[in-house]
Amino acid sequence: MESQNRRGVAYAIISAMLFGASTPLCKIIMADAHPVQMAGMLYLGSSIALGLFILLRSIRPSGSSEAGLKLTDLPWLAGATLFGGVVAPILLLFGLSSTPASTASLLLNLEAVLTALIAWFVFKENFDRRIALGMVAITIGCAILGWSGRPELGPPLGALAIGAASLGWAIDNNFTRKISASDPVQIAAAKGLVAGTVNIVAAWALGARTPEVRVIAAAGAIGSLSYGVSLTLFVLALRHLGSARTSAYFSTAPFAGAILSFLIVGERWTIGFGVGAVFMAVGLALHLIERHEHQHRHESMEHEHLHYHDEHHRHSHDPSIPVTEPHSHRHRHEELIHTHPHYPDIHHQHSH
Repeated sequence: MESQNRRGVAYAIISAMLFGASTPLCKIIMADAHPVQMAGMLYLGSSIALGLFILLRSIRPSGSSEAGLKLTDLPWLAGATLFGGVVAPILLLFGLSSTPASTASLLLNLEAVLTALIAWFVFKENFDRRIALGMVAITIGCAILGWSGRPELGPPLGALAIGAASLGWAIDNNFTRKISASDPVQIAAAKGLVAGTVNIVAAWALGARTPEVRVIAAAGAIGSLSYGVSLTLFVLALRHLGSARTSAYFSTAPFAGAILSFLIVGERWTIGFGVGAVFMAVGLALHLIERHEHQHRHESMEHEHLHYHDEHHRHSHDPSIPVTEPHSHRHRHEELIHTHPHYPDIHHQHSH
């Protein structure tokens, strides 16, 4: 379990770094494309790359393949895609059209907070004072990084729209967590396809022109890593850590982008970045030193996901069929009561 917990943290932080890197990289080619169009190309680039990976994987299948999406996953996937890939981008566009950038950047920090609140109070993920304080520190760090002087209020409807967009992405995160046991590549590809299409259509509606081939190719390449691989790792982190903790670690994305901006774009180090980084470091430290351990009861359940034969997977196999690890198949968990450190992953969703 300790190994899986560390793996989940690594997935979340690498996902954040890849996503954060997209900002300075896109600045290099941004002058030749509409911002909304750029978002669409990034998402579609991720979907195409992941689709090719799925195709190649189907040609050379292995015993360690992930569990595919099932019919029971589709309502959660549809809801996540609707709120995160359709509703949230449209609300963000509406809000940005009438809201100053300084205010918008601060309001977008609501996503992590709302994700945690929904996870804690709607889906009953466990948390304690240390985790809550860590989330507060991370949010303050992000807010300081996004601060660009005294924010102007702008029309209230614009601010409300951006806040609602953050809520849409928070719902998306929690819905995606419900299907995180399934193939993360399939989930990321589906969400990227819908989000990319929505943004491209919105860009055309706003009068954006088709950019040059080199810009499309560059955006696709950035999207394949910063959106495709990043979202895949994000889903894996949800599987191991739950929504609130994954969202907290993913909030480091702006700092990863800022550091890369210092290195490749030539932007200057600011006092705000230093202060924000301190808050972020404190918040991450509070999360990293978490040790949640108590006697808990696993209800009997049946599901499918990629797994090893560990303490939680002691089922038998047909001896005539060779078994490689990790592997995926439908399996049953019998009732189990034990004690060990754990996160609210797909096997630990008990009440407290």
